[in-house]
Parts: sequence; structure tokens; C-alpha cells
Amino acid sequence: MDKNQTKNSTKYSANSLQVDAPDKNVAQRIIKVRERIREATRRRLPIYNGKAITLVAVSKRQPDIKIHAALLAGQRVFGENRVQEATKRWSKYRSEYTDLALHLIGPLQSNKVSEAVALFDVIEVVDREKLALELDKEMAKQGRYLPCYIQVNTGEEPQKSGIMPNELDDFTELCRQDLNLPIQGLMCIPPIDEEAAMHFALLNSMAKRLNLPLLSMGMSSDYMEAIEFGATSVRVGSAIFGLRDI
Repeated sequence: MDKNQTKNSTKYSANSLQVDAPDKNVAQRIIKVRERIREATRRRLPIYNGKAITLVAVSKRQPDIKIHAALLAGQRVFGENRVQEATKRWSKYRSEYTDLALHLIGPLQSNKVSEAVALFDVIEVVDREKLALELDKEMAKQGRYLPCYIQVNTGEEPQKSGIMPNELDDFTELCRQDLNLPIQGLMCIPPIDEEAAMHFALLNSMAKRLNLPLLSMGMSSDYMEAIEFGATSVRVGSAIFGLRDI
């Protein structure tokens, strides 16, 4: 936070929420990101034409001053990595912003499934049979059947979450037919040392083969490229909120 932001961080009330004065830089960045999304959509090749793009603002470990600025700028879709952190943050905003949509975009442990189903609106990280079984059971218990994405480890990186590409077809069949999970799309995080484009193209081809309409791919460094390859949602953090302090 710069000196001017520190100086102007006076408390005020927005409805019943007590928050810091909003960070104006966030609103300006959101405008710029939305403009770039429109630009990338216009450049998209006909074979990759798809649905409108959803901007998922990645809010993990961001201070309330920036979250509130994004809300004031009209942003309503946010992505979080950790269930516990998200529960603490968003419970206070739910009553004020009834049109919020929260996406879980970080690894989900089986013992956090109950909390995740209660809080989130979209689960983007279905990546193994045990988790799929727990999600199916918990959604039925809570009566909340959330749209789900299967996370694919397109780079086959051993340290990264995601189903391996050669296991995707069988896993998708398990989720959709045996468990009746509402699988609507695929998600990926390309390796940082490889061209993202080939991973976006691969994910798109997988989704078409499986008749899945949604693709979550692209982050702050490559979301425009992801859109050109058919992304229907992009997960943008630093390009909106700036670099995190921690």
C-alpha cells in the first residue's frame, strides 16, 4: 500500500460493513482487464468461438480494502484457494452482495468438502476419485448441486494437482454417470516453463471431445491468449489487485 492509500485509509460504512476506503487502483485495473478481454474476444479464431467470458477475480490473501474496491467496481465473481480463508472473508459480504459467485480454484482436501459445498458456488478443482465421491455425497446431503470443473494436469507435472490427460475420459465418465456430479467444464494451469498456448489448445480439444461447454484457463500473465483459445472464464489476480504483500 502506498503513502497516499495509507493516508486516505479512513474507516467508513458501506451499508452495514465497516471497511477501509476503497483502493481506486483496483477499479481502474478492472476496467483495463475487461477492455483487454473484449479485445481478445474479437481476435479469437472462429474455431474457438465460444460463450461470453467470465472474469474471476482471484482474491486470495488480498486485504479488505482491495476486495471492497472490486465490489464497488461491480465485480461479483471471485476465486479463492483456501476454504478456511474464504469462509472468514466472504461470510460478511454475502448478506450485502446477494449476487456474489465464489469459485474454489485451489486444491480441496477431503476434510474440507462440507465447508466448500456450503460456501462456494462453483468447484473448479475436481481431480481425483476420493474427492469426487465426497463431493457427490456432500452435495446430496446439503441439497446444493454446484457446477464443477475437472482440473487437468496438462503438463503431467508430479508436484501439481489435476487428473492426468490419459485418465480424463474414464474419470469424467465416473463423475457424470456413476456419481451424477454436475461436471460442466475443464480447468488447467499450464507449466510455467512451457508455452501456455499448446496447453490451452489441448484443454479445448479435450472439452470438445467430452462435450463440456466451459473452459477455465488463463491467469494474469496469459488470460488474453487463453481467451483466443476458447476460454470461457479467466482467473485474474495480480492484474486486478496488484502483487500481494505476502
